[in-house]
Amino acid sequence: MEAFFFLLLAVVSIFSGLMVILQKSPVASVLFLVLTLVCVAALFVMLSAPFIAAIQVIIYAGAIMVLFLFVLMLLNLQRFTEGAWSRFQITGVVVAAVLAVVTALLLRAVPLPADSGFLRETPGLGSVEAVGLSLFTEYLLPFEIASFLLLAGIIGAVILSRRRP
Repeated sequence: MEAFFFLLLAVVSIFSGLMVILQKSPVASVLFLVLTLVCVAALFVMLSAPFIAAIQVIIYAGAIMVLFLFVLMLLNLQRFTEGAWSRFQITGVVVAAVLAVVTALLLRAVPLPADSGFLRETPGLGSVEAVGLSLFTEYLLPFEIASFLLLAGIIGAVILSRRRP
């Protein structure tokens, strides 16, 4: 039963990820991105990491998607004109499909030993304590750098959105 739900979530997340790219409407693209992020959060729950799943939904599917929608409304993007695909778009789709097939074949060719510990559950892996401990000890500097970059982006967005007299 677990394999069925994994395959279902994988298919839905891949389909919605493709729809993010293929949608002409930016709002529909953002909504498919929310669906992709919710499917990834459900996969985290299946991996016994409920805290990471909750953070995925709260931060990415909640806050960042609201920010994307506000930016779309601020920029007042209109629907793209329906038309034929350009050579650049067709080339991009073909290159992406070839890379996806090559990656799948390479991953399938790599043997996974039965006793590698890859599929073994690690207790407390996605818990609040484990995430907090690794975030504020081993990854403190990257965390602070990411915080500074987000602050710089927010200040830049405010400056760019100000009305000129």
